[in-house]
Amino acid sequence: MYGYHGRFLKVDLDNGRMTDLPISEALARKFIGGATLAAALIYDHVNPGLDPLAPENPLVFATGPLTGTQVPMVSRYAVCAVSPLTGFWGEATSGGKFPFRLKGAGYDGIFITGRASKPVVLVINKNHTELRDASALWGMDTYQTQAALKENLDADGFSAACIGPAGERRLRFAAIMNDHGRAAGRCGLGAVMGAKNLKAVAVSGSRKPAVFDRSGLNRMAKSAMATIKGDLASVALKEYGTLFYADMAMALGDLPAKYFSKSVFPAEKISGQALRQQYTVENYACQGCPVGCGREVKDVSESIDRVDGPEYETTAAFGPLCMNFDLKTIIEANHLCNVYGMDTISTGVTIAYLMYLFEKGAVDEKEIGFNVPWGDKQAIVRLVEMIATGQGIGKLMADGTLAMARSLGRDPDEAAQVKGLEIPMHDARAFHGQAVTYATNPRGACHLKGEYFNIELGNKIKAYDLYPKNRLSSTGKGAPAARLQSLADLFDALTLCKFAHLDVLQLCGILNAITGWTMTPETLLEAGDRSVNLKRAISNRLGLTREHDHLPKIAVAALGEGTSAGKAPDMELMLKDYYAHREWDWQTGRPTRAKLQSLGLGQVESDLYS
Repeated sequence: MYGYHGRFLKVDLDNGRMTDLPISEALARKFIGGATLAAALIYDHVNPGLDPLAPENPLVFATGPLTGTQVPMVSRYAVCAVSPLTGFWGEATSGGKFPFRLKGAGYDGIFITGRASKPVVLVINKNHTELRDASALWGMDTYQTQAALKENLDADGFSAACIGPAGERRLRFAAIMNDHGRAAGRCGLGAVMGAKNLKAVAVSGSRKPAVFDRSGLNRMAKSAMATIKGDLASVALKEYGTLFYADMAMALGDLPAKYFSKSVFPAEKISGQALRQQYTVENYACQGCPVGCGREVKDVSESIDRVDGPEYETTAAFGPLCMNFDLKTIIEANHLCNVYGMDTISTGVTIAYLMYLFEKGAVDEKEIGFNVPWGDKQAIVRLVEMIATGQGIGKLMADGTLAMARSLGRDPDEAAQVKGLEIPMHDARAFHGQAVTYATNPRGACHLKGEYFNIELGNKIKAYDLYPKNRLSSTGKGAPAARLQSLADLFDALTLCKFAHLDVLQLCGILNAITGWTMTPETLLEAGDRSVNLKRAISNRLGLTREHDHLPKIAVAALGEGTSAGKAPDMELMLKDYYAHREWDWQTGRPTRAKLQSLGLGQVESDLYS
C-alpha cells in the first residue's frame, strides 16, 4: 500500500490486549481514511439502543493518506464514536503535531473498546505500545496532564491527546485536547474517553509510508503551497486568526447575537483588530502549515500567563451571543474551557440559553444562585466553572440546550441545536444554504461540514457546479448544499485542513500521487457521498429520522434588523431538494436501497431494510 501503514492499533481496555487491525487497500480505497474510515470500522459495532458511554462504544482516532506528507496543512486527525451529546454519529477533528506523530508511530489510527479498571494512558512509540497507570494524572487539567506526560516520557517528540476534569466527569460536551490548546471539541468525545478511564493517548514516531510518485507529489505539494499562500483568506488568517471575519460577519448578519435573536452589535469591540490592540498576540501553526491561524494571547491577568485563542467561534459564543463585549472575559472563559476540556461552542450557546431563560422568567435567581442578565461578565465565567464541575445549575447545563429545554418543560424549538449539537456561530438566516447544511449534517449543526457561506461569499467550485447565488434566497440550495457537504466530508477523510483552499483537481492529483490510484473529480465526490450516507445509516440505526433534520425556530425566525431582516429560510423547500439529490426517503429519512447499492454499501442496505 502507498500512503498507508495498512494497520490500526486495536486496543481492548477490558483486558489490556493490543493487536494489529489490518486495513486492506480495498477498504482504504473505498473509505479513504480519517472520519470516513473510522465510520466503516465502527459500523459493525453499532446497534439500536447503544449507550454512548458504555464500554462497547468504540472510540477511534484516525489519520488519512495525506497525513505525514509534505503537502501543506495535512497535520489533522479525526476522533469518532457514537456521541454522548446527541446519541447519533459523532466526530471531531484537531491539528497540531499529534496527527503526524500518530502516523509516525507506524499506525493509520487506533481502535479502542472496553473500559479500563483504573485510569490509564495509552503510549505508542514506534513499534512499542503499552498501557500505563494514570491514577496520578486523574483530576489534572489538560495543560497539567500534557506537561506531566512530557516530563514522564522524556520527550519533545511525544504529543498527547488528553481529557481534563470535564471528560473525567463524562460531561456531554467534553473535548479532547492536544498540543497545548488544540481541541477536538464537538460531540462530547472527551466523555467517551472518560467513560473508558482513558486519560490520554501519547504518541511518538517518524515513520512514513511509501509514496507512489514522489517527484509528482513534490511538484504538487509546491503548487498547493503557492495556492494557499496566494489565497486572501490565508493572509487574513495569518494576521488576525479566524477573528478576522468578525466585522464582516456582523455586516452580513452572519454572527448571531443575544441567543440568535439579534444580528446588530458593536463588532469592533470583539474583532481581531481589537484583540491585537488590547493584548500581545502571537500566532502559531500546526505542523506543516504556512498560515498559522492559531492565536496565543499573553499576560491576560496575574494568574493567567498565556491563553490559546480565542478564535472566532469561541469569541462569538461567549461574546455577542451572550451580549458580552469584554474581550478579557471571553479570553478567560475560553481558557477555562481549555483547562477543563470543554467544547467552547456548546458551552457558550448553553450559557446564552440560560440568559435567555432568565430574561423570560423561566428560571430565577433562586434556582441559579445569582442573577444572569445579558452581558454579565462575572456570570459567564462563573457558569463555565459550574458547568465543568457540575455545581448547582451547571449540572443541568452540562447536558446541553436540548436536555435543558426538556428538563424545564420548554419548547424544544427554542433550544439552539440540531440533533442535540449546539448551532455554531454562523447564522442560518444570512446564508440560506447554510440552513439546510446545518439541518442535514451527519453530526448535527456544523459549519465545517459544508461551509456554504464561503460559496455565497464568492468562492466557486466549478467541478461540482457550485457558484454564488442570492444568499437570502432558499431556491435551488438543497442539491448544491449536498454536493458541498460531500466534499467537506472528504477533507476529514483525507485529513486536510478546511482552510486549505485547494481545487478539486489538485486534491485528485495529490491523492493519486500518494496512493497510485486514479481518482477523478467524479469518483472523489462519490467517495464523499459514500461517507455521508454511511454516517447517516449509522444514525438511522440509532433512531434518527427525517424529523431530526430540523432547525429550531430560534435560529430561523426572521429578524427585524440587520442585512437579513425579514428573511427566513424555507426549510421544507430546501430539504425536499436536498433529499431528492441524495436519494433519501422523504418518509423515513433513510438512504434508499438503490442509493446504498450504488455506493457499494450493500451490507448497510441489508441492515437498514431487514
